[in-house]
Amino acid sequence: MKKESSARASAPSGPEALREGDPAPDFTLPQTDGSEITLSNLRGQAVVLFFYPKDLTPGCTTEACDFRDARATREATGVVVLGISPDPVKKHVQFAAKHDLDFPLLADTDHRVQLAYGVRKEKSLYGKTFLGVERSTFLIDGKGIVRRVWRQVKVAGHVDEVLRAAAELA
Repeated sequence: MKKESSARASAPSGPEALREGDPAPDFTLPQTDGSEITLSNLRGQAVVLFFYPKDLTPGCTTEACDFRDARATREATGVVVLGISPDPVKKHVQFAAKHDLDFPLLADTDHRVQLAYGVRKEKSLYGKTFLGVERSTFLIDGKGIVRRVWRQVKVAGHVDEVLRAAAELA
């Protein structure tokens, strides 16, 4: 297994560089089972990439569990769901086990993929400013083209909306 910091991503840079109709930036990241996933290896299938800030936090847990609970819909549409956060694989393993998550969580510890997709943003909390993940989702078609982008995601109802859009691609 390669080190978690060995993530590779290639894409236009800039916070809003990625739009609907653009090719999805390719990447290779480590996942919860210890292997790596390369996005371009999933060509031929629709892919949902959801970027979330942190494992085992309330909003992120709700979003991940909503994707888990929509398994029948995911399977019916044939969409592949991948969760991406800056947390290390070890923390993803704990998160997935605690909530019985049935899809890969990818560790983008060096933030390259977050930057490629324009989801690493300046945030503030309790008067402090920091860089973090803007909760965002990307629907990518079987040819590797971004078909839908959701930024500043509100968790309630989001998974249903994403999976309806994925069904339209099928």
